[in-house]
Amino acid sequence: MPGPFVVPVQGDIELPKEVDCVVIGGGIVGASTALELAESGLRVALCEKGGIGQEQSSRNWGWVRISRRDPREIPLMAEALRMWDRLSARTGRDVGYNRAGIVFTCAGDKEFEEHARWGRLLKEYQIESRMLEASELRNLLPGSNLDVKGALYTPGDGRAEPQKAASAIAEAARERGAVLLTECAVRGIETTNGAVSGVITERGFIACKAVVLAGGAWSNLFCGRFGLKLPQLNVMSTVLRTTPVEDGPEEAVWASNFAIRKRQDGGYTVASTTSVVDIVPSSFRYARDFLPALRTEWRGLNFRLGSRFVEEARVPNRWTMDEASPFEYCRVLDPMPSKKSCELGLANARKAFPFLNKAGIAQRWAGYIDVTPDAIPVISAVDAVPGFHVATGFSGHGFGIAPAAGKLIADIVTGRPPTVDPTDFRWSRFSDGSKLKPMAP
Repeated sequence: MPGPFVVPVQGDIELPKEVDCVVIGGGIVGASTALELAESGLRVALCEKGGIGQEQSSRNWGWVRISRRDPREIPLMAEALRMWDRLSARTGRDVGYNRAGIVFTCAGDKEFEEHARWGRLLKEYQIESRMLEASELRNLLPGSNLDVKGALYTPGDGRAEPQKAASAIAEAARERGAVLLTECAVRGIETTNGAVSGVITERGFIACKAVVLAGGAWSNLFCGRFGLKLPQLNVMSTVLRTTPVEDGPEEAVWASNFAIRKRQDGGYTVASTTSVVDIVPSSFRYARDFLPALRTEWRGLNFRLGSRFVEEARVPNRWTMDEASPFEYCRVLDPMPSKKSCELGLANARKAFPFLNKAGIAQRWAGYIDVTPDAIPVISAVDAVPGFHVATGFSGHGFGIAPAAGKLIADIVTGRPPTVDPTDFRWSRFSDGSKLKPMAP
């Protein structure tokens, strides 16, 4: 089956000769960046090689959560939660946002204690999060068969619709003056005296003094073309949506072997909690960078050596600006979903929530998550190329945090005081001797 249906956005025809900033990538982070910059009065062009929100921005679970986040992301996510509350009103379009709460179940005592630490982390943000004993969890989720010690429950967490959000934000950016250029790949940046002076697209040149790369799974390839090392690997996650069904929970639920969340259409998004890691040439290039993360996360990863290795080996890492780039030969990254993963996730979800036995499978899809060695994003200027900025590597956390990430990178571009301290997200951490590893909450 093809990827999910995304609310379509018609791109603009005319290529601007000059803008203040070009945003590369029309996912939810790129769209949020364009909206923030346009609202700041800058002339903005958003360039997307395919369609708005067609890749991981529309393929994720749709969770908007601060619970179980890396502590380094919490201040930014707290800002994102406030922004999601007003996002439909701000854009003038429904993004499906609902603060219905998220439940992270705990299989045993050790996991229960680990989750309990979240109370201390979130206190200063006035965000309610509490531990539930097994009996309390049964009361919260009547009809469930969860055999667990308890759960972390954060009522202020919620959900939104990935197939609507990026499109809504992009259209709002256009209403504020941004130009949306779909099927318009950026082949590269042009510099004058070492600083950004424009971008070369497949449709021509756009002069600018600032560029934000929000390219998701493509960011490593784009940076590598210009000699910039961005340690990033892509992890594939498979998702299914069910037909509409009654009697299910409003809250999203994570367990050790499945995750579910209610959809606006009355169905549920269901996923296995195991992701596929294709072994590709970059796996060897960045093996040392990712070794600490591998030691922490290996139980949730399924390594696979297959056709993807050959496919990525064939992609050129150098091209001239007057020829088609790899981005023009793959408008939408649409991997084949894992039927086995889907069936396993759904089977486990049905055991825990019998109401799902009445639901059919409406669609399956997969997407690639862009991951960094420390599992937090890069939201930063790149000092080696003045005017070049990167907002990528969200490591599966990008959908919920995107509005605030767009705001933060816009702060950096414009030079205004940042929304939160951006130090942890700096580009230079990959070369300044910092220890790159996921931080346990």
